[in-house]
Amino acid sequence: MQQNQLSGPEIIATRKSLPLSPRDLRNLAVLRGSSARRSALAQLAHTEVRENASEAQLLHAILEAGLRAIELRIEEESYAADAESQRSEDAERRAVARRRASHWVNES
Repeated sequence: MQQNQLSGPEIIATRKSLPLSPRDLRNLAVLRGSSARRSALAQLAHTEVRENASEAQLLHAILEAGLRAIELRIEEESYAADAESQRSEDAERRAVARRRASHWVNES
């Protein structure tokens, strides 16, 4: 697992303004104050999330976790589609095999 440190220097390409509701701010405060939530976020984002991380660092970790969750969902859906395709192909092969007369049927 790749480990980033959010409290170390990073190359910042740009900063974006992000509107946050009072609920968003409460959620960030809860996240910052909960070691269990910070640990879960760190695992999801594959990065270290310290208690003293800035708001921007927390938001970046949340973004990383969200992007990883999206990629995982895409992989899951792709695997499910592949599995369904394989089941369909297997069912078609079985149907063809059932329709095919056995070679020993005509041996009389």
